[in-house]
Amino acid sequence: MPTNAGPFAILWPAFALAALTFAVAVRMMFVRIGEMRRLRIHPQKIAVSVQAAQRFVDTRAADHFRNLFEMPVLFYVALLIAFATSSANGTLIALAWLYVVCRVAHSIIHCGYNRVMHRFYAFASSVAVLLALWIVLGRALVARAA
Repeated sequence: MPTNAGPFAILWPAFALAALTFAVAVRMMFVRIGEMRRLRIHPQKIAVSVQAAQRFVDTRAADHFRNLFEMPVLFYVALLIAFATSSANGTLIALAWLYVVCRVAHSIIHCGYNRVMHRFYAFASSVAVLLALWIVLGRALVARAA
């Protein structure tokens, strides 16, 4: 998405991250249903998360799905603030897209081969980008207030 796509350009990365979240949810559903069939797990036997954790062998997608509702909340809030205050600029939009790229990499690693150090690097990169995004947003808000 070009950075000069008008006031809505800051919202497209939010839609992309939401799409990633839905993709992970679908992956989680297929993995869980497959395991329930293979291991003959009755749905009532996994009614709460503790029971599910004890029964399921592959929890990568479920673990990652929960993860997509942790740090990304700060991402969505920042983008909404930027949109609501008309503070989005090219740097902010580029950082938003970079955050999405980092989160996609993190998702591929976590839901895929799940190498912990690779996953950590992707996560740490996304946190650094998110921090930079908030710093740029803060500076833009200060500049608008001056």
